[in-house]
Amino acid sequence: MSKIRVGLLFGGRSGEHEVSIRSADAIAQALQSEDNTQKYDLIPVYIHKNGIWEAGEAAEGVLAQQTPPTLEASGNLWEFPPEIANIDVWFPILHGPNGEDGTVQGLLTLMQVPFVGSGVLGSALGMDKIAMKTAFAQAGLPQVRYKGVNRDKVWSSPCVFPKLCDEIEDEIGYPCFVKPANLGSSVGISKATARSELETALDEAANYDRRLIVEQGIIAREVECAVLGNEDPQASVVGEISYNTDFYDYETKYLEGKAELYIPAPLPDTIFKQVQEIAKQAFMVVDAAGLGRVDIFYEEATGKVYLNEINTLPGFTATSMYPQLWEATGVPFSQLVDRLIQLGIQRHQ
Repeated sequence: MSKIRVGLLFGGRSGEHEVSIRSADAIAQALQSEDNTQKYDLIPVYIHKNGIWEAGEAAEGVLAQQTPPTLEASGNLWEFPPEIANIDVWFPILHGPNGEDGTVQGLLTLMQVPFVGSGVLGSALGMDKIAMKTAFAQAGLPQVRYKGVNRDKVWSSPCVFPKLCDEIEDEIGYPCFVKPANLGSSVGISKATARSELETALDEAANYDRRLIVEQGIIAREVECAVLGNEDPQASVVGEISYNTDFYDYETKYLEGKAELYIPAPLPDTIFKQVQEIAKQAFMVVDAAGLGRVDIFYEEATGKVYLNEINTLPGFTATSMYPQLWEATGVPFSQLVDRLIQLGIQRHQ
């Protein structure tokens, strides 16, 4: 029986380029485990920050060094290396815009080759926080108060911007969090507790995206649940993140020792099960597939649970919650990678 050739697609044109390389390295090692080497052949495909695709020794070198090359490749955008003609299934591990927002998923769909993870719709909804929360609200899932904002209202006349801030104070209040709608890894996020901080936060987020979201800040425990599957998804044990910063920012998320992870989370059984159920519902609402990590707030004082967001292409680094949650649920990393590939093939069929 011939092996399945897996195209590991990593790098990309987002600010999470380096995280993608680290995730890809972990997946590559899992594909080289004893069980998986009998089933799969690995074909790394690296996308430079300038959008040029490379395979073969160049891509393997980036994985080995776990860092972007000093010199970027030259060539024409979307001129693909010949190795991709032999790929049987893609494993995209591209975080952020141009990676998990439906753009690459649309390209892979046009190739008519199976791939791991959500399709165009699930990826796009999972990336845009305003569209995502609108879908969650339509499904009746519990959320904190939020408001979508367009950049042109932030960078506008002296009359419009103060009115926008008035609306946010009336509808959301303080504290609140201001975020770009289409970035991951907590990039461009600020906490505001007063008018001056709100103005600065809006201006900062507008540098990253033309669509912004302002969310109510609450005193809550931040828990996460991993989802695996297609039409009948499974939920992992629930994990909890504890950190000393105002929010789960980029450094806290990716530097070891910055946050404490508790797996499983010390929660009442009813809350534990409620989180798992909401995670599966969120996964289905956005039409996700394969994998997803759902972030949820548990307001201990009231006993209420609020859905925060879903990440349809979570990280696979050493500090990433998604593989750790499945490890604790009884699915080791190498088996998890295998199951994700098989789920991608099944959904294509």
